[in-house]
Amino acid sequence: MWLSGGAVAALAPEADAFAAEVAERNGLAAREVRALLAQARVQTGILRAMMQPATSRTWREYRPVYLNPKRIAGGIEFWNAHRATVEAASAKFGVPAELIVSIIGVETFYGRVTGAHRVLDALYTLAFAYPPRAALFRGELENFILLARELELDPLKLRGSFAGAMGIPQFLPSSYRKFAVDFDSDGRVDLWRPADAIGSVGSYFRAFGWRTGAPVIAAAAVDGTEYRGLIERGIKPELTLARLAELGVTPQSELDPQALAAVIETEGADGIGYWVALENFYVITRYNRSVNYALAVHELAEALRAARGGTPAG
Repeated sequence: MWLSGGAVAALAPEADAFAAEVAERNGLAAREVRALLAQARVQTGILRAMMQPATSRTWREYRPVYLNPKRIAGGIEFWNAHRATVEAASAKFGVPAELIVSIIGVETFYGRVTGAHRVLDALYTLAFAYPPRAALFRGELENFILLARELELDPLKLRGSFAGAMGIPQFLPSSYRKFAVDFDSDGRVDLWRPADAIGSVGSYFRAFGWRTGAPVIAAAAVDGTEYRGLIERGIKPELTLARLAELGVTPQSELDPQALAAVIETEGADGIGYWVALENFYVITRYNRSVNYALAVHELAEALRAARGGTPAG
């Protein structure tokens, strides 16, 4: 599978134990897993990137990176170039065409920037040199080993983000294995190809419960002091809009009072803003759990739809 002959370099005890566990769990040869991991290298740049994520900036700083004429023009170009595929994915998965395009635009500038880090190094670094999320990334490293085997890919050559995300839609290995689809029916699931990337984004959102035609987010007015506690509850929608209104949070557009929502706060160019974030907003955060990220995806999608002069696809 990965052996090229010769002795296998010694692994740190944690990595060696991990290799044995992965091999036993999945019916692999432990020697081959060890041989692969022995070729991984800890990258300090990846650790620095994890500790300074772009999403930690204020909304005022974050928004212009993704809401600008170049990003919108690129989205229109990508959408037009792959119109039939985007429309087919939207129809099949019940996800708006503009949202599919927007995700790809935020993630990789429509496939132009898919990452230069060797995925093996990224996942190994985060699995064994980044304790805060080691458990998560050991799972991703295991999934990467299995993914490379299943798709007959060379795990030493695959490149992606500093977190090990791959392809045009930047799927982590577990998401690649669970949600990626062969949307061009060529017999391979290849997230570096636009058709499979487009279909896989639709597949991902449907799997996480996207509600076709439902709203995403709305600006809100706040009154009193109880809204502070609502913000601290987090982004999962758990209270009805009717209950939020009783607690001093009122959406500035007409919405179903029985819809579930969370309350979020942003620091924008015009000062502090308040929002009611509904269930579809929460679905976007399953792709990336940052409020800034989800807002950027939503607003870029709205801008793309407006630029094409179209109506929502769902």
